[in-house]
Formats: sequence, structure tokens, C-alpha cells
Amino acid sequence: MNNKMKALSILLAVFLLLTACSSGSGSADSGGKKVITWWDTMTTDGSVNAINKIIAEYEAEHPDVDIKRTYVAYSDIKTKLLLGSIGNSGPDILWIDSADHQTFSAAGVLADITEEVEAWGEADRYIEGPWSSTMYNGRNYGVPVGSNNLALYYNTDLFEEAGLAPPTNWEELQEAAAKLTKNNVFGFAVSAVKTEEGTFQFLPFMLQAGADIPEFDAPGTLKALTMMTDMVDQGYMSRDVVTQKQADTATQFAAGKVAMMVNGTWQIPFLEANSEVNWDVAELPADEQSATVLGGENWAISEASKNKETAFDVIQFANEPERLKELLQTNGRLPSRGDLLEDPFWQDDEHMKVFADSMLDSTARAYGPNYASISEAIQTMLQESLTGAKSPEAAQETASNTIQELLKEQQENE
Repeated sequence: MNNKMKALSILLAVFLLLTACSSGSGSADSGGKKVITWWDTMTTDGSVNAINKIIAEYEAEHPDVDIKRTYVAYSDIKTKLLLGSIGNSGPDILWIDSADHQTFSAAGVLADITEEVEAWGEADRYIEGPWSSTMYNGRNYGVPVGSNNLALYYNTDLFEEAGLAPPTNWEELQEAAAKLTKNNVFGFAVSAVKTEEGTFQFLPFMLQAGADIPEFDAPGTLKALTMMTDMVDQGYMSRDVVTQKQADTATQFAAGKVAMMVNGTWQIPFLEANSEVNWDVAELPADEQSATVLGGENWAISEASKNKETAFDVIQFANEPERLKELLQTNGRLPSRGDLLEDPFWQDDEHMKVFADSMLDSTARAYGPNYASISEAIQTMLQESLTGAKSPEAAQETASNTIQELLKEQQENE
């Protein structure tokens, strides 16, 4: 057996094992009840308790339904979902990262729920950015759960000592980074790691400079990449950002080793519990325009589900405003529903308010089914430029050529 055949045999064995072990679509009875399978990636006690409460409340109102929740690790859910779909055994309800939603929609893994959403009549209550991630080719394949976005965290003591105010534009950002870089403290930090986190952190700057993925060869892309590269070359940002995840950046900031960082809502509880420095949050500094990028999860229904009607009823139930608000409050998420953004929980907290007010300027990573490959090209570009392996111009050109081919392929397949 040659190496290729051997590799295929191993993959087939793994596929059969995972498919056999997957928690599939609920069709069997549980004491005469309809079984609905539910997958999510939540691990914190508060989030799990809130989810279990929703499930218990629904089951109490619908005694003929038994919802079976399964925790699936974030790193595993995409693989398990693909394997489950091939084996026609995907879950009824699942949470999926908003950046992956269009990819799975295009692959036929997720159920088209356009008619159900229209009958529900709640779509216009959702913010355009999060909602766009659930759409593909004009059809709807999900409902947003909750969102997060990126802002600028800054060390208030260092800013006060330097006589600085939070930067509002790129010129002020670079000036502040220069003044704050001293005594083994870097002025600025982003995560430029070679994962989706790196892309997530670069995209706001590209958007602020007037570029976007469909026009990746635009001058704004090079401007954003050059600004970051200059920060590294001048010593205002550590070259180690190419290996630092967002959590690593937060740890550096909490220890007082970084004066400013780009990060998300989920770091607020961490900093409140662990920071050795005083800190605050401001909107990301703007260039040609203000912009930030959305993260978060969406509800979806597996195309393999035999209980789509009941599954969507559960989703509607969970998205009733008071119930959804209680869930979002437990996991540092922002509402994707505009009618919840003005709630005191997000407006009265000075830190959360910054992120909440940025939601209307937030862009979803809804760039089509080839987004994962597009993102990989951006990650490679960042690595090449920030490490000095290529000039910003050369790194952008290589990434742009790859991305244009991927976008062309998407258009041809639509």
C-alpha cells in the first residue's frame, strides 16, 4: 500500500469512528418524547447554567420534548459537524462561530430557514452586521446568538504619567505608542498569530483605512499593514506578536508590560480579576473611518435534522428578549438584537458600553464559503511582513493574488 492509500485508509477509519460516536439528530423517543439534540461550546458555569435553564423552561412548557445538550470543544465542532453531515447525523440545534456560518451554509450542512424566519417576524430587530453572517446567496441559515467586537484597552496610569489622552486616530496611536515604549514596556500590542485571531485583529485596521477583502489590493490594505510593520520595526510593538494569541496579549497587558492592546469584550472579566494595573477601554482609533470587526456565535439547524420545526421553535424561545439577555450577561457577549443594546446592563457599565456603542460600526466576517482560505492568506501576509521575511508591499501582493483567485472561485460557484 503506497503512502497516499495508507493516508486515505487512516482518514476513513477516523471518519467512521467519529461518525459512529457523534451525537446525531434527534429522532428516537425518550420515554415517548421527541428528542432534540443541541451542541454548543460554552464551558463557564454561568453560561452552562443559563443554557440549562433555557432547556428546562422549554421542556416544562413542552413536556413532549426532551432536549439533549452536548458540549463540543470549539476546536472540534467544525470537524464533528462536517463528519456528522456526511453521516446524516448532525445535531438538531447548534451554535456555530459567525465567521464559519457561510462556509457551512454553502456546503449544505445547515438548514435553510428563510421561510421560518420570515414567519417569525423578528429579523428586523437584529443589527445588520451580525445578521449578515447568517445569510448566504440571499437565503437565511441561522439567527445570531450574541456578538463581541474589538476595542482599545489602555493603561490609565501610564497615560496619565505621559500626559496622554486615549488616541482617536492612527497618528495619535503611533505617537502614544512611541511615548509609552520605555522601561521594558511596549507601547502597543495586537495579536498577529497565524490563526483566525490574527485576521480578526488585522481586519479593523484595513477597514478603517478604506479597504476590504473584496478589494484586497486597495491602498488601505497596504497602509494598515505598513502601520503595523512600522510599529514592530520601531520597537513600539514586540515582534513576538506573531506568536501571541489574544489571551497572551491580555496577560502581558495585565502584568503592565504593554501600554495599549487591541482585544475584545471577553477580556473584561479576566482583567477585573487579574490585572495588576489600572485600565480603561476606548473605541479603536479611526483612520478614514471608524470600524471594528464582529465575533460571536449564531444559532443554526443541521440539514440532517428530522425535527426542524421543533428546533426552530426552541431557537425562537431562547431568543425572547429577557431570556436571551440573561444568557448573554453570563458570557461577556453583546446583544445582536438592537432592542437590547440600550439595556442598562450594557450601557451603565463604562467598559461594556464602549463595545456596545461600537456594534453599529461592526463588520461581520461574512465573505463567503472560501473565507477560511482567505483568512489564511491574510495570516501569512501578517507573518511575512511583521517578521521582515517580506516587505509589506510584497506580502500584500502575494496575499492579494491568492485572495482574488478565491473570490473568483466563489463567484463562479454561486
